[in-house]
Amino acid sequence: MRDMEKKRTAKRINVRYMTMTAMLSAIAFVLMFLDFSVPLMPVFIKLDLSELPALVGAFAMGPVSGVVICLIKNLIHLTMTSTGGVGELSNFILGAAFVLPAGILYQRTKTSALVGAFIGAACMAVISVFSNYILVYPIYYNFMPKETIMEAYQTAAKILPIDITWDTMLPYLIAFNMPFTFLKGLCNVLLTFLIYKHISPLIKGTGGRNK
Repeated sequence: MRDMEKKRTAKRINVRYMTMTAMLSAIAFVLMFLDFSVPLMPVFIKLDLSELPALVGAFAMGPVSGVVICLIKNLIHLTMTSTGGVGELSNFILGAAFVLPAGILYQRTKTSALVGAFIGAACMAVISVFSNYILVYPIYYNFMPKETIMEAYQTAAKILPIDITWDTMLPYLIAFNMPFTFLKGLCNVLLTFLIYKHISPLIKGTGGRNK
């Protein structure tokens, strides 16, 4: 009887987690449309908070759930892509790089959620340089010339008291994309900590108890 009860409990938990993963993925998909430009960045780079539901899911249900949410939201967005799938691929890579280490550190090492999220944001920022330089931007060059992209960075940086005229893409990615991506991660972290305690019982099905 105990074994049967355990199996029924495990099944209920799995169904709840699947349902919550689907709901968080849908929210993340909607948040992808609420993007906006930020100063010092080219106009084609936008800030959105679509990693917020994935980070919540990674803390509440484990790192795999966080990665799955990142995957699902981008697969849905792929049906209406304007970047040939490159933007979705980049979003998934960076989202997974963010929520996976954050979720693992929080779940398996008992590291505080804040430390795990901070490390996840740092990982996302560093990986953004390599993923853009090696994979994403070389594909973008088929749609927009490399020189045009570099000019966009130079135009965005005119507010700075220095003249930026690098002739390769890597310095731009380090100087602009890496701090921008880290800031994006921190924004998601801040909002996660503001709402997590209020919604985690609903996700876990623990009523008013936070576990």
